Amino acid sequence: MIEAVLWDVDDTIFDFSGSERAGLLRHFAAEGLPSDEAALERWRRITDAEYGRFAAGELTYEQQRRRRVRGFVGRPVGDGDADAWYGRYEVLFEAAWTAFPDVAAVLDALPYRQGILSNSSTVHQERRMSALGLRHHFEVLLCSDRLGCAKPDRSAFLAACEALGLPPSKVAYVGDRLDVDAVGAHRAGLTGIWLDRAGAEAAVPEGVFRITALGELSGLLSSR
Repeated sequence: MIEAVLWDVDDTIFDFSGSERAGLLRHFAAEGLPSDEAALERWRRITDAEYGRFAAGELTYEQQRRRRVRGFVGRPVGDGDADAWYGRYEVLFEAAWTAFPDVAAVLDALPYRQGILSNSSTVHQERRMSALGLRHHFEVLLCSDRLGCAKPDRSAFLAACEALGLPPSKVAYVGDRLDVDAVGAHRAGLTGIWLDRAGAEAAVPEGVFRITALGELSGLLSSR
């Protein structure tokens, strides 16, 4: 039987995409840059590339952030100026932070131990969960920057299970990405659950579960 639930954060608990969009559009406008869909798409392409290098252990969190700034503004920018540019964005991003509306009630009601495993910065996720008033739900909060490995590497999932003192077979993992979260968790021996809020038309591998809203989670877990 399931005894604990591990959670992804961004776009699972925290509405990262919505918060990011609002913050970026305000920031681009304040910096005198184009603030439209094309600018958002360009930022996301750069972010995906540099964040992928961070997840692979090629860059530190700060290095990938500075490279994103330089790539977007399209000119040489010193470390201090890149940090200041990103800092101005973060003020607007944080002002837009919000959790998905179904999260608090589900976290309150689940009769399981809970934790977080995120491909991000520990400091950032600690701040986000505290700012959203949700940190108290989680026994452990583990991020790739301190683990030295990232999802879907099975080592990341196993480290989180070890932190909970439970075998993978007694732990479920909930995340918004089918491959990185649900499939990765399943391959590590956990119950992998894909939170597919958008209702994507994608085939789900055998042994992996799909829910389209967090209200479905309790019933799924109780049947395990």
